[in-house]
Amino acid sequence: MSQTSIERLREYLAQLPPQSQALLMREFERALERGQDTAVATLVLEQLRKIVRKTEAEEAPPPRTDDLSRLLFQVVEPFLVEAGTPIRVGQIRRSSLQPIWQWLGRDGASDKVSEFEAALARMPPDGAGQIEALAHKLQAVATDAIMELTGPGGGDKSRALARVGPPNVIEDLYSIGAVLQVRDAIATLNEKLPRTLRTFGDSQIASVTSALNIPVLQTPQMLPFALSVVVQRMTAPWQIIRLAIKIAASDDEIRVAATPYGVAVTIALHDLSCIAAILRTDIKRGHFDNVAANLKTLHDGVRGLRTELDLRNDSAWGKQLTSIRADISNALQSEIDSVPGRVRRILRQRPEKDIPPGARIDGTEVEETVALIDFVATCRNYASELAINEVTLRTYSDLQQYVERSTEQLVQSLRAADHKVRAYRQQQVQAAIRFCQVLFGHDYASLMSRAAENALTGERKSSRAG
Repeated sequence: MSQTSIERLREYLAQLPPQSQALLMREFERALERGQDTAVATLVLEQLRKIVRKTEAEEAPPPRTDDLSRLLFQVVEPFLVEAGTPIRVGQIRRSSLQPIWQWLGRDGASDKVSEFEAALARMPPDGAGQIEALAHKLQAVATDAIMELTGPGGGDKSRALARVGPPNVIEDLYSIGAVLQVRDAIATLNEKLPRTLRTFGDSQIASVTSALNIPVLQTPQMLPFALSVVVQRMTAPWQIIRLAIKIAASDDEIRVAATPYGVAVTIALHDLSCIAAILRTDIKRGHFDNVAANLKTLHDGVRGLRTELDLRNDSAWGKQLTSIRADISNALQSEIDSVPGRVRRILRQRPEKDIPPGARIDGTEVEETVALIDFVATCRNYASELAINEVTLRTYSDLQQYVERSTEQLVQSLRAADHKVRAYRQQQVQAAIRFCQVLFGHDYASLMSRAAENALTGERKSSRAG
C-alpha cells in the first residue's frame, strides 16, 4: 500500500469514536489469531495502535502539584503515622505534611517551589534521573527554609512559626527539618542494614550497631528516627530493646535508661501500647481476622520486656508495661466472659411449644459465635503472660462441657422431634457441630454429624414402620 493510502487510512481511523477504534482492534486481533487476512489486519492494527498511543499521550494529565510535595517528603515517608494514631519519638504526623508544604509555597520558598513545579512539568516521562536530581534540589531548598525558621537567630519567630500551623504541625516541622538535614545519612543507613532482622541475636546486633555508627544519627533528636528504621526491618520489633541492653552492658533499667539507646525501650513500649489499642478496637467491632497475630505480638513483647529487662514496678517503664497488660486483660476478659452466654442462647433446648412456626437460627450469629469460640481458644495460648489465665481456662472448660453435652442432647432430640420444629432442631445441631469443630477438632465434629444423620434416618424409618 502506498504512503498516501496509509495516510488516508490513518486519517479515517483517527476520526472514528474511541469505542469503534477499540472494537476494530479486537476484531483484527481475533482475525490474526485465526490466521485470516493477516496482511490487512496487521496494517490496520499498526495504524490503530499508533493513534491510540498518540491520543493517550496527548490526554495524559500534566504533573500534579502534589507530585512535587511527594518528592520532597519521600525521605520522611518511613516515619509517618496516620491521623488518630498516638505519636512517639521518631515519628511524624502525615497530616502535618500539607500545611508545611503550603507554607513552603507561600512563605518559605515560594519562588523556588514555582521554579520546581515548572521544571517538573517540562520533564519527559522517562526522565527518572532528572526527577531524582530535582528532588535533591527541592529537599535542599526546603531544609534551608525550615532551618532558617526553626534554627537559632535573632528576632521573634513565634509569629512566623504560627503561620505554618498549630503546635503539633510546628513540632513536626522541627522533625522534618532534622530528617531532611541528614537525608544522605539515612540513605546510607538503609543501605547498610540487613533487609530483614528475623532473630535479633548477637551477630545482627553487632551489624546494626555498626550501621548506626554515623555521627549525625547519634544525636538525641535523630537517634529515635534511626532506630525506627531498624524497627521496620524486624520481625519482632520489641527486640529493639536488646540494642539498648547491649549498649548499657546490663539489663538493669536504670543503667539502660542512662544511655542514649534507652529510647529503644520507650519505642518498644509505645508500639506495644498501639497494638493493644488496635486489639481493643478490633474486639469491640467483632473483627477477629488479625486478633491471633496481634495477641502473639503482644504476648511475645510483654514476655520479652519482663524477662530481658530488670524493670521495677514503680518505675515509669514498669508502670507503662503494667498498664499495657491491664488494658489487654480488661479488653480480653470482657469479651471472653460474653462467649458462653452467646453459645447457650443458640443451643438452649427450648420446649417445642415455645418454638414458633418457621423459627430459624441466624447463620451470621452462628459464625460470629464460632469466631468468638476460636478467639477464646487462641487466648489460651497467651493467657498467662497477658493476665487472663484463670478466666480463659475456666471459660474454655465450661464451653467444652456445655457444647459436648448440648450437642448429644440435641442429636437425641432429632429422633422424636415434631415435624413442625424439626428444621429448627436441625439448625441447632448444625450450629453445635460448628462449635464442636473449634473445641474438639474435625474428627469429633464428623462423628456428631454422622450421629445426627443417623438420628434423622432412624426417626423416619420408625415413622414409616408405625
